[in-house]
Amino acid sequence: MKNMARLCWKTLLFGVLPLVLTGHLAAQEKDSTIKNIVENRQFVFHAQTALPSTGGSRQLTSAYDLKVSKDSLVSSLPYFGRAYSATYGATDGGLNFTSTKFDYKTSARKKGGWEISIKPNDVTDFREFLLTISENGYGTLRAFTNNRQPISFNGYISSKK
Repeated sequence: MKNMARLCWKTLLFGVLPLVLTGHLAAQEKDSTIKNIVENRQFVFHAQTALPSTGGSRQLTSAYDLKVSKDSLVSSLPYFGRAYSATYGATDGGLNFTSTKFDYKTSARKKGGWEISIKPNDVTDFREFLLTISENGYGTLRAFTNNRQPISFNGYISSKK
């Protein structure tokens, strides 16, 4: 019986504990990576789910994203919802644009993570992106325009390659 108890303790001490500690260190590394890419404005938000103001959520199967860098903002996101007015001859229904003049403000959240406000100044009919990012890289992006209902996206961020 004593030998069995020693074996259990040795297994716990030398087998399980290193795995737990390694996982904790990897999580800390990931947290610092997320923090660096947010502060350096070098990341891509990958949208996985669209949450329109009206109607149900939609799982996105194509590559929809928001690319953020210090000098540009590239939005390639779909739109589902009501438009109050439309541009004559417009064939694109999504939130697709590139901006080189935008305001970028970051603030830390109380329980960890970040709130990011991005306001393009050179794109007509678009007001703001509000991005909430958790410490592990998952986030929610809310898009506000002048002539459409707001829409939200759930997804994750990664470093820009």
